[in-house]
Amino acid sequence: MWEVVVVGSVNADLVIGVDRRPAPGETVLGSDLVVHPGGKGANQAVAAARLGGRTGIVGRVGDDGHGRLLRDALAADGVDLAHLATTSGPSGVALITVGPDGDNSIIVSPGANARLTPADVAAARDMIAGAAVVSFQLEVPLPAVQAAARTAAAAGGRVVLNLSPPAPVPTDLLALCDPLVVNEHEAAYLLGGGEPGEPAALAGALLKRGPRSVVVTLGADGVLVADASGTAHVPSPKVEAVDTTGAGDAFTAALCLRLARGDGLSDAAAYAARAGAAAVRRPGAQPSYPTPAELP
Repeated sequence: MWEVVVVGSVNADLVIGVDRRPAPGETVLGSDLVVHPGGKGANQAVAAARLGGRTGIVGRVGDDGHGRLLRDALAADGVDLAHLATTSGPSGVALITVGPDGDNSIIVSPGANARLTPADVAAARDMIAGAAVVSFQLEVPLPAVQAAARTAAAAGGRVVLNLSPPAPVPTDLLALCDPLVVNEHEAAYLLGGGEPGEPAALAGALLKRGPRSVVVTLGADGVLVADASGTAHVPSPKVEAVDTTGAGDAFTAALCLRLARGDGLSDAAAYAARAGAAAVRRPGAQPSYPTPAELP
């Protein structure tokens, strides 16, 4: 059976390095264009597989060159592709600029990801119901996410939702999350907007919205985990950041894998923080993901 099944997006990442991001109406020169396999769903599936997890994905790619690249990349890392469907038309694409500090800005064109439906979820029921942990993000349509989360929960699987990109989430979906994974900005969005507040206060307020547990990622400052038993801070290893693209996906994948193997939330978050830190040391998303031997 599967330790981690990811229901989510599969994109081609089109990456350009820039000395600074352009202002409105301005043109700047960048580096050569580099194309990497990406998408939050595919990133998590690859990251979990590279850490040794038995991993599957439920998603859609287009019948274009990007779709073939994405399918080949997932297969190369041993991800089960039985429920990665092909749609007529373009694959999802992410346009990414990376600054000299390693921080990135991203625009996503969903392409085939927007065509993932509850019918696809029903076709993948055996895979979803057979997973210890099922991971979700919001780069695919919400009805598919809701259907898959209900399927996973009904089978006794653990539902992990990464609220990225931030979007309104129904209370019945939040109630299945164990944990809900957010960064400070996503947390503030879910709580009604405004500037992020004190992380512990954010976590407590999020728990009141209904998830069984919450993980708030704080970048280089580590992670805050919270559930009914209390709140704990988990530090992150100190590394030199080259490119932060996909680091959050590496974190979530590692968290899911360790939860699938029976770790408590704090221990799983500590392992995941190491995976996230390792991922910022190299360019790209999937090319940066570590094996267990490469964790700091």
